[in-house]
Amino acid sequence: MRCQAQSADNTADAVDAGSSLSRRSVFSAAAALAPAVGVLSSAFPAVANTVLSSEWESIELPIDPQIVLLDLAMLEDGKRGFIVGTRQTLLETTDGGKSWVKREVPALAEEGFNYRFNSINFNGEEGWIVGKPAVMLRTTDGGKTWDRVPLSNKLPGIPLKIFATGPKSAEMVTDQGAIYVSSNEGYTWQAGVQETVDATLNRTVSSGITGASYYEGTFSCVNRNPSSGDYVAVSSRGNFFMTWSPGDTYWMPHNRPVPRRIQSMGYDPAGKLFLTTRGGDVFIGSEAGITDKFDQARLGSRGFGVLDIGFRPDSQDAYACGGSGTLYKSADGGKSFKRDKTADQVPANFYEVKWFGPKTGFVLGNNASLLRYIA
Repeated sequence: MRCQAQSADNTADAVDAGSSLSRRSVFSAAAALAPAVGVLSSAFPAVANTVLSSEWESIELPIDPQIVLLDLAMLEDGKRGFIVGTRQTLLETTDGGKSWVKREVPALAEEGFNYRFNSINFNGEEGWIVGKPAVMLRTTDGGKTWDRVPLSNKLPGIPLKIFATGPKSAEMVTDQGAIYVSSNEGYTWQAGVQETVDATLNRTVSSGITGASYYEGTFSCVNRNPSSGDYVAVSSRGNFFMTWSPGDTYWMPHNRPVPRRIQSMGYDPAGKLFLTTRGGDVFIGSEAGITDKFDQARLGSRGFGVLDIGFRPDSQDAYACGGSGTLYKSADGGKSFKRDKTADQVPANFYEVKWFGPKTGFVLGNNASLLRYIA
């Protein structure tokens, strides 16, 4: 779940602006000789991975440390997978995440932009990527080739998340709260929300949504419950959160149930909402589904914000991550956490935990940091 790398994004985008032309010319020349997706040579030498504990190892990635990793997806075979990020970064693994190589997408080589890939998701061999400036890519062969999917230049907001919901089907969410659904390979898209978020807040602000008047027009975090199709999103300032369910015509705003501002939200395997705060608190919904009632988890964060939680499938294990290499483990489904000193030696802020089965887990961080679950 990626709800946390936006500020780092801005810095990376500024760096991109000054270097995109020279890098683009190199990519264009390479694309003329490469297959649909080719391996790029890298100036970064291969370095052995570092085993940190019985559960985690640190993975060396062939990228500049200033690149921000924004999302990771694994295919069903558990071996192949991709990482996306700033500076048009696309990394591929074929050995379950032990090693990664950089890939180029020739379909974008002549675009003149240095895209930031925000999100990637797979259903079987079919995968989708969205990014900024507004771009969408689709593969039907497990990422061997990627084709450009046209998007309207009137799209409200920047594509923030993409979810592969079935064969030829996907749902896309923008940072302004627009939801679009396609069931025909992305040829046409139907709007899932009939009212803008701004319009919803203007209509409901008098009903007591604290902080709605300070809404800056974008979400900092969006996540989807794969079982129900429900969405939860956090306002850019963390003042309140919003939810949407299939069939609703607009987002429903909710006051934040805690004093501190919200950092991120998502769903646990039972369909309960979880919430983390910028002050390092963790809360779990008192009941499954959309709710305004939360129970606080026991966690000593030392004042560091908790940026994400990932729940290990088919177990009671959960892992929370945060700034300064902080990692926490829960053995009771998120009711309580203990600090895991595994990554204290890794100079990074961890901001996303991803699971693709009980044996396949990753933690993403800045400074090109990636942890891989090895237990």
